[in-house]
Amino acid sequence: MKNGSKSYLKQLLITIAILLVLNLVSSRIFKRFDLTQDKRYTLSETSVNIVENVNQPLYVDVFLKGNFPGEFKRLQSETNQLLEEFKAYNSNIIFRFSNPFDGASDAEKKDLIFNQFKIINPVNSEKEANEIRESIDKIADLDQELKNSFYINGLKPTTISINDKGKTSEEYVFPWAVVTYGNRSVKVALLKDMMGASTEDKIVSSVQHLEYAFANAFNTISNEKSKKVAILKGNGELDDRYIGDFVKEVRENYGIGTFTLDSVATQPNETLKYLKRYDLAIIAKPIQRFSDAEKQVLDQYILSGGKTLWLIDQVNMEMDSLYNERGGSLAFPNDLGLTDMFFKYGIRLKPDLVKDIMATPIALATGEQGSATQYTQFPWLFAPMIYPVSKNPIVSNLDGIRFDFAGGIELLNNDIKKTVLLQSSAYSKLVGTPSEISLDMVQERPEQSEFKDKGNIPVAVLLEGAFRSTYENRVLPFKDNTFMGKGIANKMIVVSDGDVIKNQLDKNGAPLELGYDKWTGKFYANKEFLMNCVNYLLDDTGLINIRSKEVNLPLLDKEKVYDQYTSSQLLTVGLPIAILALFGIIFTFLRKRKYGR
Repeated sequence: MKNGSKSYLKQLLITIAILLVLNLVSSRIFKRFDLTQDKRYTLSETSVNIVENVNQPLYVDVFLKGNFPGEFKRLQSETNQLLEEFKAYNSNIIFRFSNPFDGASDAEKKDLIFNQFKIINPVNSEKEANEIRESIDKIADLDQELKNSFYINGLKPTTISINDKGKTSEEYVFPWAVVTYGNRSVKVALLKDMMGASTEDKIVSSVQHLEYAFANAFNTISNEKSKKVAILKGNGELDDRYIGDFVKEVRENYGIGTFTLDSVATQPNETLKYLKRYDLAIIAKPIQRFSDAEKQVLDQYILSGGKTLWLIDQVNMEMDSLYNERGGSLAFPNDLGLTDMFFKYGIRLKPDLVKDIMATPIALATGEQGSATQYTQFPWLFAPMIYPVSKNPIVSNLDGIRFDFAGGIELLNNDIKKTVLLQSSAYSKLVGTPSEISLDMVQERPEQSEFKDKGNIPVAVLLEGAFRSTYENRVLPFKDNTFMGKGIANKMIVVSDGDVIKNQLDKNGAPLELGYDKWTGKFYANKEFLMNCVNYLLDDTGLINIRSKEVNLPLLDKEKVYDQYTSSQLLTVGLPIAILALFGIIFTFLRKRKYGR
């Protein structure tokens, strides 16, 4: 008996020792296994690096909780799984799922209101935070205040229809998350708004976008702004109110300021010196010609490594002119003096207009004028809807982008690498200028034959390489002792439409969200495209490459499920119970047979 006890004790001690060793090894060696075919739960190296730099609690409030149909449950589960992966790499990532308007306690509502406040107004001190919390404690109607904070910050709900065996009901879903780190909060959109897409397609696209959305939010909120963006002025570029929403979005990640070229006329070298302090220059729809000195400043800025995003109209034509001029308006070339620069870099902006059957709508008044005026939507062929076909991460997984009086871009032969990011549809063509344009053209019914073999016109191009100076082997407009004939490796993006960046205004003159058309109520992916351009040009963390991640998300066929509802129940519920019952009967029979003798 003693020998048996000693043997048992020895085995127990060995088992404990093995468990201790395994626990020690597992605490030092971290490894998770992703058995999915598309590796959707494997975080990219960029995401891991961002998360590892989070050195204090980072809170994620996800508002996806409730009675959802299958598609939204999938978005909920995928979001939960992704956040679990982030948390596995850093325990400072703390997340929770909640429905703020159903079951949340008063304390939770107050925390949410406080975090929503920090989206617009970062809290700079503990004293300020205490004062804000004290004012929140005095609010009588927390539910109404919480709803107000959601709408002020743009966290609008999505209405979904729940169809359960023929019974249809509507539910509100808030597909948003709020990330809070220290004194700042940022919002994260979990559901992508895609025009004309089914709920299933939206969910698939949204799941593909999740890692980028959260990684970008974590990076935005946990890192100091290290790079600077200049909005160039001085040549009739868009007024600040028309780029307000874009500037607001850029400010989340980068320092941004206005830089005027007016001083080039008197102090060109000093202007170039100050411009070089910026990492990116954005030229948004200039309408006045650039002088040779201004072009030299921009040229040398580019050759020294400065990134540029050009949004250029080569044709002078505005929708406001058409609304104000009943007889139409003349579209004519707009000579900005940049032709030789772009030619040297390897492209030519054509002074033509893209006319595309794949068009976005405009709303025009029809019937009697006055209080009973009705508005009808017509396709406007000079406002193409551009759907990306390129696999470049700048445009990967993007929805349609609205252009307005865009021109074509011709690619020239030189050593610069050129990637067409966006192009018109196969059923498009270029209309030469000068040309008469009027709103009566909405009545036209174009034949596809007139567009045959003329489409796929580039409207946005990425240029990468070592650019050669426009003023190489030429007399310089001003003396520059640091002049470079050939630059270092660099990149720029040229878009042949300045209105891509232009937001509309509300009735009070405040900027609306970029990409939103208040006349038709439609959303376009203009802001996402432009922010991807900025991120790509400035990105040194590889964050933009997460966008190209492909996720294969199988979804249930609802119609098939409803048609085979009974058989599906029998297969998924009845069969396992039958197998379990059969196993129990056999086990009981064998047990009686064994011990009944």
